[in-house]
Amino acid sequence: MKRLGLLIPSSNVVLEPLAAKRTDIQVHVTRLGVLTVKLDPVSQAQFAMDTHVAAAKLLHDAKVDGIVWGGTSASWLGVAHDEAFVARVEAETGIPTTTTVLEINRQLRTMGAKRIGLVTPYTSDVAQRINQNYETLGFEIGAWRADGGDLSNDFAKISEDIIEGMIRDVAQEKVDAIVIMCTNVAGARIASNMTEILRVPVLDSAIATLNLPASFWK
Repeated sequence: MKRLGLLIPSSNVVLEPLAAKRTDIQVHVTRLGVLTVKLDPVSQAQFAMDTHVAAAKLLHDAKVDGIVWGGTSASWLGVAHDEAFVARVEAETGIPTTTTVLEINRQLRTMGAKRIGLVTPYTSDVAQRINQNYETLGFEIGAWRADGGDLSNDFAKISEDIIEGMIRDVAQEKVDAIVIMCTNVAGARIASNMTEILRVPVLDSAIATLNLPASFWK
């Protein structure tokens, strides 16, 4: 059985329970200190590259077969941050590495999605930065909804009714796919349900983090 090293935000309470349900991989978890999601320097310093890489390298001690950063910080910091993170971790550990955002983007491109909807727990300025970054990547933002929070621990408390409402609002704009952009939003079940009901793929960030392609395991 493959061992997956999962690096998650310290305030995340959603990913581990999902990972524990997997019977096909053995998951080992470590954490990076993350309490807030804002655009100010203090919040962004949580993801300083040296700190980020050092946290991931702890998983090397468990002799894992792959490492995943289970956070969506690159959605607002820019995908180049995750690309640099992956390059450094792989160079310094020799272990295949990816991230939630890189996996979401891979899945969107695999399904041929061009016009997307984004559902986030964040404040509007963070959500708009995410929109800008995805437009830079060549996606059209058909619609977006943001719940308005900035404390990471609160994101897991957002009810399924609120998540469903945001998804339904976004789906009205005829998008190719919808992304729940945050691994600390408990959206796995509702994403599956809404995919069937709306006939539009709804990608949950936490699920995307754990559903790795066979090609990942080099």
